[in-house]
Amino acid sequence: MDTSVNGPEGLPSFGGDAWERADWRYHEEQVRRLRGRIFKAAREGDWPAVRSLQKLMLRSWSNTLVSVRQVTQRNTGRRTAGIDGLVALTSQARAEMAVHVHATIGSHQPSPVRRVYVPKASDKAKMRPLGIPVLADRCHQGRVGNALEPEWEARFEPRSYGFRPGRGCHDAIESLFITLCGKSKRVWILDADLAAAFDKISHGYLLEALGGFPARDMIAGWLKAGIFEAGKGFAPTGEGTPQGGLCSAEHKPPYEQCWVMRSAGLLALVTAMLGVEHCA
Repeated sequence: MDTSVNGPEGLPSFGGDAWERADWRYHEEQVRRLRGRIFKAAREGDWPAVRSLQKLMLRSWSNTLVSVRQVTQRNTGRRTAGIDGLVALTSQARAEMAVHVHATIGSHQPSPVRRVYVPKASDKAKMRPLGIPVLADRCHQGRVGNALEPEWEARFEPRSYGFRPGRGCHDAIESLFITLCGKSKRVWILDADLAAAFDKISHGYLLEALGGFPARDMIAGWLKAGIFEAGKGFAPTGEGTPQGGLCSAEHKPPYEQCWVMRSAGLLALVTAMLGVEHCA
């Protein structure tokens, strides 16, 4: 039985066989090159070109395929469903999801996330809340992330390491080691943790920071989609962003360089940190 579904306009039907035959190296290269062009335009301050290239990324079939593959085939959470119970663990299901995602680029309506609790890494006796988006939302978040991330990568401080691709704690440790072992007069390291940082992010401040980003309204929809928790029902989200979705980390980068602390009202700490060179 032929169970293939119609692909994007101008493409033939796209089913499980087409998914398995897809030239993933080609599609990933297309996304990589377009991300590079967005980064270059942002670094040069050519904002009309940035927005145009971001729109191109958001319409890209390669971006859709790569994003759906990442969510449904590569991510460790691929077997975890949102409130609709849907997962895509076969080539046919993944192909159908890719077609659905691409067909709803301009019409997708975000769904509430499913609230679950997992033990904290630092203290197994305490539980950390996660918000699991539905499968379609996670795929769309992957698409949006590929358009948003390179713009902000071009704008961040060189010594910022949190929630950035190809960077992590070890890079921050290396930077501190090099600084402290040299002739620098800096002798202080500030170790700070913003309590419930994800829970207190200001939606208005974040959306203002995103400026004219083409998918700004979609991000606003995710922020306002709400939370569903078993036994408690639906709860609206007036502030904060759930941890667990692909874009939860994307929601934090525009707050780099002390913006998140301004949003939380920690002006004294902002003033203190602006006077020192720091690693985030």
